[in-house]
Amino acid sequence: MRLPLLILHILGGSIGLLFGTFTIAVRKGSRMHRASGNVSTIAMLTLASSGLFLAILKSQTGNIIGSIITFYMISTAWLAGRRRGIGRLDLAALLLGTGGAVAIITLGVWTLHHPDKNAPAAMCFFLAAVLLLAAAGDIRMLARGGISGRPRVTRHLWRMCFGLFFATGSFFLGQQQVFPAFLRGSIFLTVLALLPFPLMIYWLIRVRFGKAYKVQPPPIPAPATP
Repeated sequence: MRLPLLILHILGGSIGLLFGTFTIAVRKGSRMHRASGNVSTIAMLTLASSGLFLAILKSQTGNIIGSIITFYMISTAWLAGRRRGIGRLDLAALLLGTGGAVAIITLGVWTLHHPDKNAPAAMCFFLAAVLLLAAAGDIRMLARGGISGRPRVTRHLWRMCFGLFFATGSFFLGQQQVFPAFLRGSIFLTVLALLPFPLMIYWLIRVRFGKAYKVQPPPIPAPATP
């Protein structure tokens, strides 16, 4: 059972990294961006789902946490990029985010008394805080009945990049044995693993100060002529 899941996990991760990088590089909002983003989303969700089952089979608590957060971040980022309104999927995402945060906090408390080097308590509490922050954004969006303009793009952007970071970190730092010996432990792999964060900051600045993402006021109707 592990071998098919492992193959699926590797394929999902490889396609997700390739198309995720391509999606970041092409012009935002273009047909190419949307198409590559859809492929990247499907691949990343496949990566997270298969990774979750593998982590459960191997009792790897750290990977269970990473899989849940990746699935939540990527799915909510995709929903934000596709539409401005809300629906049942957004409510389900909120339940997933809050439930995941509660589970991670519980694990963090447990590891305070039973230390686990693969899932230290500090990491659990930090990731739980990130999930709670994201869930607060879900609640605000649901209360307002939707999201548009810069907040929508910002929501899509930071969640997608954070989810992509779990893939780059797991590959470039967690699988260093697949790289040549001279690269293992090098700053080069660390830079590649952390690359989604500077890209996220760059695009957040572009969104914050760029005119293309500003919500335009509705046009004023011209007075009727007799």
